[in-house]
Amino acid sequence: MGHCKCEMNANVRVESCREANGFIKEYWKVILSLLMLIAGAIMNQLDVAFFRDNTISLVWYILAYLPVGLPVIKEAWESILQKDFFSEFTLMSVATLGAFYIGEYPEGVAVMLFYSVGELFQDKAIDKAKRNISALLDVRPEKAVVVRSNEIVTVDPRSVLINEIIEIKAGERVPLDGVMLDEVAAFNTAALTGESVPRDISRGEEVLAGMIVTDKVIRMKVTKPFDKSALARILELVEDASERKAPAELFIRKFARVYTPIVIGFAFLIVLIPYIYSFINPLFGFVFNDWLYKALVFLVISCPCALVISIPLGYFGGIGAASRLGILFKGGNYLDAITRVNTVVFDKTGTLTKGVFEVESCRVVPGTSEEDLLRVVASIEKNSNHPIARAIVAYAQDKGIDLIVTKNIEEIAGYGLMTEIDGKRVLVGNARLLSKYSIEFPKAVFSITETTVVCAVGDKYIGCIILSDVLKDDASDTVKALKELNIKNIQILSGDKQSIVSIFANKLGITQAYGDLLPEGKVEHIERLKEEKGNQIAFVGDGMNDAPVLALSDVGIAMGGLGSDAAIETADVVIQTDQPSKVATAIKVGRCTRRIIWQNVLLAFGVKLLVLILGASGIATLWEAVFADVGVTLIAIMNAVRIQKMIK
Repeated sequence: MGHCKCEMNANVRVESCREANGFIKEYWKVILSLLMLIAGAIMNQLDVAFFRDNTISLVWYILAYLPVGLPVIKEAWESILQKDFFSEFTLMSVATLGAFYIGEYPEGVAVMLFYSVGELFQDKAIDKAKRNISALLDVRPEKAVVVRSNEIVTVDPRSVLINEIIEIKAGERVPLDGVMLDEVAAFNTAALTGESVPRDISRGEEVLAGMIVTDKVIRMKVTKPFDKSALARILELVEDASERKAPAELFIRKFARVYTPIVIGFAFLIVLIPYIYSFINPLFGFVFNDWLYKALVFLVISCPCALVISIPLGYFGGIGAASRLGILFKGGNYLDAITRVNTVVFDKTGTLTKGVFEVESCRVVPGTSEEDLLRVVASIEKNSNHPIARAIVAYAQDKGIDLIVTKNIEEIAGYGLMTEIDGKRVLVGNARLLSKYSIEFPKAVFSITETTVVCAVGDKYIGCIILSDVLKDDASDTVKALKELNIKNIQILSGDKQSIVSIFANKLGITQAYGDLLPEGKVEHIERLKEEKGNQIAFVGDGMNDAPVLALSDVGIAMGGLGSDAAIETADVVIQTDQPSKVATAIKVGRCTRRIIWQNVLLAFGVKLLVLILGASGIATLWEAVFADVGVTLIAIMNAVRIQKMIK
């Protein structure tokens, strides 16, 4: 026992030493410069005899300057070689070397030292934001256990083929997408959805890469290659997001390129104009070093670090905070766009409703059995991923009905499916499909309020299957949260019957709900909304037929869990949890990000303008200038990072 305790203490000491060594290795330049600057100031204050010699004090401060100054001067030189003559590195190098020229050695060291500290904080903040996203998403396992020829083989997930069987132990991450082969198991889905509550997945249901098995060893059949998995797709979306810049971010980059040379020009004029004026007015006492000092103060104050760093970091922080909550913005531009949304339009099935249908009953015409109807419909629907199709197939399988092999199934968008069985045309879909092909059927079908799937073989109607759907648990909270965000225009568009859509809309307190819409009908509705001045529209959907509307709206939001690949690819924002309430959360994240960015802009310009006025009047020194640059930058960075804790 005593031996173990000693060993533990030794391990703690070793770890502490490693951390201390790592800290010193990373910060030794800043620490050395700071110690030498403090020592110089103390010797100056105590009037130490040898330090009175100007040459000795110059050498001392040069040695204090070099650890922090050389890297910045090197960056400035490399920027100049790339024809970027007016970078912040050039600006800082000119300001600090100028301070040495006029004999303000401590201030020259202090400006570069605090600038370097600011750079370290910037790098740390950006690295943390990147690590948050990387840790959240890049959780793909580096190995997969495959069952081949009744043997267990450990391989790289990239080499696993579709339809191979893999085994995952309790506590391990799923390496690839597939379907469950065991009866049931619990999974932690936090990496994909942001939800920490375990989820039970049963035989035949989809299991996604990145999930963690929590209770037992399971086996699953692989359905997608490694680079096509749900997790790989999410990772790619977030990586791409950092490349898509928001308008404010793009403006600041362009602004900095124009702003910096103008600032250097003004600094030059601060020295030149008094010099010229001294020739016009001989009584004007021009002292070169005094005016050069004012120009240097102006240069340091004017450095746009706070804006150039904190604005992109603000957007990056917003994307990271949203990702932790299971909301993926595909770029800072969409984070910016969602703040202007004042109209939210929802698809119904799979978006506001669970999309998990159950067959309630079957109605058949005389001469046709319920079993025959189910066999035909399920045989055609078995190749579809639509929730209604899955419900019918599952119901038929539970009844022990053998399905027919069907080929050449044609999808008629907004209507249903068509194929041939035994030389006869078979139609399966909504009532409009039968009307389209002039097939007679009971008009009572239109009066059924539940979801119906009708079927015709040849030219004869043989019956319909009636299914029901339910609202998602947070659907009502979604509408309430959006109204609290002052979004009053909330609508539902659906291909389902108007009677069904109206029932759900009344439950949610939504007054504008439109049913019986084909995909082109949804597009026309969104186009009409866009024609109304001032409308900024977000459309929320999950199906393949929602892809055109997602692309047309100002912000397209796709349900990523149950949603189709087409919808997810087309959308600007992807909600991994399939919770519509996350739409309100996404808007909150966008607004919070915008608020923080504007706080940073106003803070930077406000403080810099104040110190510029003080500098021009000769009140502000390089010390105040350091605060106006580095201090404001650090405050702006901390404010940008704050978004990670603000959004829950």
